[in-house]
Amino acid sequence: MRHEALKCGAVNRAHNLMFPNGGDMKTRTIALTLALCCIAAAVCFASDVQVGTWKLNEAKSKIAAGQPKNSTVVYEATGDDVKVTVDGTDKDGKPAHNEWAGKVDGKDYPVTGDPNSDTRSLKKIDDHTLQLTAKKGEKVTVTGQIAVSADGKTRTVTTNGTDSEGKKFTSTAVYDRQ
Repeated sequence: MRHEALKCGAVNRAHNLMFPNGGDMKTRTIALTLALCCIAAAVCFASDVQVGTWKLNEAKSKIAAGQPKNSTVVYEATGDDVKVTVDGTDKDGKPAHNEWAGKVDGKDYPVTGDPNSDTRSLKKIDDHTLQLTAKKGEKVTVTGQIAVSADGKTRTVTTNGTDSEGKKFTSTAVYDRQ
């Protein structure tokens, strides 16, 4: 089969399409390596169902009284890390913004802009579920679970914790993918 392909010139035509100026083995190897890296990166990012922009569906959510309302949450893959940007309102209805970046490995990473926590950690439970822990100092203030539906269109965040006044709360926030 290979011999017949050479007779027809199929191999040479394919080579000339990919490397019109001839190209040497090193150039071909580099090009192939870069192409495979790009494909691998695309597959990795596409497989993370959390990545994207999520908008709060207030009608389906049950936010505890006195708790902040995260209207928009954006998950971005940045290398091996995830960056989470949250915009919404605080417990008094004033605009709020916070950011967290870290690995999904269960370790604490700093959060900025959140008066209720200094660090957050995310741990992967399965392909659609993360475990969340937020701390103020060394004290755990919020724990929860973040689950994306099988179709990837809905994200449900269930949290339990203690607010700054020592009151326990439970909230369920439902988000739609944008």
